[in-house]
Amino acid sequence: MHNQSDSLISPAASSTSGAPSRGRFLIELLIALLITRLPFISIPFKWLESYFHELSHGLATLITGGAVSHIQLFPNGAGLCYSQGGWPVVIGFSGYFGAALWGYLIFILATWPRGIRVSFALLGSAVVLTAILWGRDLLTISILASLAVLFLLPLKLSTNRFMGGGLRIMALMIMLNALASPTVLLGLSGKGDAAMLAGATWVPAWIWVFVWLAISALMIFLCWQRVDRAALKS
Repeated sequence: MHNQSDSLISPAASSTSGAPSRGRFLIELLIALLITRLPFISIPFKWLESYFHELSHGLATLITGGAVSHIQLFPNGAGLCYSQGGWPVVIGFSGYFGAALWGYLIFILATWPRGIRVSFALLGSAVVLTAILWGRDLLTISILASLAVLFLLPLKLSTNRFMGGGLRIMALMIMLNALASPTVLLGLSGKGDAAMLAGATWVPAWIWVFVWLAISALMIFLCWQRVDRAALKS
């Protein structure tokens, strides 16, 4: 699919912003959507969203003056961040918001042609650092090791030709999973980040869920806007 869509990229867009053409973006979005729906194959990419979700909880805890003990990831894509202190509202909100934001930032990195290898290396190194600082159990460390390989293995490729597209697809999968994950909270009574925020703010849980959905959708739209602007300049 990548080979067929290469012709959709104009030389000007490729050489300046590194953003894909509109057509290629839609193809990559479709590929990302299909992968997130495939059994077994989608599991590592659910771990990606879960990782950035829990990482965001951890960073929000540190930023608001708390301390992080460790994070825990599960095979089904769930996760937990164990922490003390900090501002609960910011920490609770940051998970789904942060995952969507990380997806958008990774998409932006994937439109940086000369830095694509640096982007993979930085993301892989961030996962390794997380495992060292906050990984405690064997299962979590194994999942983090798998994610590190997902980012670091493409560095073995001798060409950048497919790396940008691969990273963009990963970014879109993170945003799509961030869009789908909060909907699970609508069926949970008294559990999850939305319920915690509802208890802390008196704002109903379903409102928090729809705020997260809107943010994830906005991040995907911002990716489209970047692609569209690059196409107009070419």
